[in-house]
Amino acid sequence: MKPTVPCPSSPSGAVPITHYENFPVASWLCPPRLRAPIAALYHFARTADDLADEGDAMPAQRLQALAAYREDLQALGTAQESAMLQRTAWPQVFGALALQARAHQLPQAPMLDLLSAFCQDVRKTDAGASYADRAELLDYCRRSANPVGRLLLHLYGVQDAASLAHSDAICTALQLINFWQDLSVDLPRGRHYLTDADCAAHGVRRTDLRAEAGALTPAVRALLAEQADWARSLMLAGTPLVHRLPGRIGWELRLVVQGGLRILDKIDALQGASLHQRPKVGKADAHILLWRALRM
Repeated sequence: MKPTVPCPSSPSGAVPITHYENFPVASWLCPPRLRAPIAALYHFARTADDLADEGDAMPAQRLQALAAYREDLQALGTAQESAMLQRTAWPQVFGALALQARAHQLPQAPMLDLLSAFCQDVRKTDAGASYADRAELLDYCRRSANPVGRLLLHLYGVQDAASLAHSDAICTALQLINFWQDLSVDLPRGRHYLTDADCAAHGVRRTDLRAEAGALTPAVRALLAEQADWARSLMLAGTPLVHRLPGRIGWELRLVVQGGLRILDKIDALQGASLHQRPKVGKADAHILLWRALRM
């Protein structure tokens, strides 16, 4: 799982953003006053995701690290904050986040939801467990992706119900797109985001899903095409938000949306080969993203 925070250029003193992300956008589109809080949130989410996903730590060690990370987060804004900043194993993350949390009154609940999702990823992967149906998968997305959009809307000062619903649709779509883009990576690692119900509806067994060309049957093709259609419908349902956000913020979101749709285009073009081949958005796609963003 990768957090779907847009990538601003790092402000002075922030840790540089070095991970590949699905939907990078031009840094000048991010309003200067929001670059520092967005970078702080990005590094909070990215570091937590790495604790859950990177390296060779055992599941119990990952969960222990995430529990310590959660404890440090909950110390922000309390009498324990100063002591936490002195002892934390992640001073660059929580030092920056403490400043921005105070400056922008950042709510902790969405960040705690993110950590809950990362812990769930560790447990599910360790057990080789799958999601029973779309409702269960959407509950995961509610905690793994939607908090990012809600934190950004908080920074933009947008809190109406329609905007929150559209943001949730876009963020859930981005999370699903990441799943369908990463099948060739996730399946060998024992991560199963294609739900049991969807697989059963297409007559696909869990053992049929292997990251290799020989596993690409007509049933698997149909299953993957349906998943891409689902993600596309959610993304399109959220697009009214781009017209509700002013100036640079709205343009940045247009490019994020178009980046997601472009990945879906590439998944569709592969006709199921995304099972063993990972599509990416690159520099060659920039003019297409810009043209489509202008036409939204």
